[in-house]
Amino acid sequence: MTKADLVEAIASQAGGLSRKSAGDLVDSLFAAVGRAIRNDGRFSYPRFGTFSVRLRRARRGRNPRTGAEMRIAAARTVGFRPANELKASLSISSSRHPAAAGGAAR
Repeated sequence: MTKADLVEAIASQAGGLSRKSAGDLVDSLFAAVGRAIRNDGRFSYPRFGTFSVRLRRARRGRNPRTGAEMRIAAARTVGFRPANELKASLSISSSRHPAAAGGAAR
C-alpha cells in the first residue's frame, strides 16, 4: 500500500472527507508518530504494535566494490514489534493470502 492508497482508503471510509483533508490527516499522523519516537524513544498503538529506537553497534563490513574491509559506525534506527493481535491476523490459516489457499507466495 502506498501513501496515495492510504489517503484514498481514509477518504472513502470517512464519508465526506476530501482526499486533500485525508492527505493532511495522514501527514499529521505520521509527523506525530515520528515526534513521539524521537522524543520518547517509542510509540505504541494497542493491537497494532510498538515502534522503538534501537541501537546498532559499530561493526566491520566490506566495501562491495573493492572488497576492502571498513568500519561501519554505530547508529540509531527504528524497530517495530507487532502486537499479538496483529501477528494472529497474519497467520496463514486465517488469512486470505494466496499461500493459505495453496498458491505460491511472492
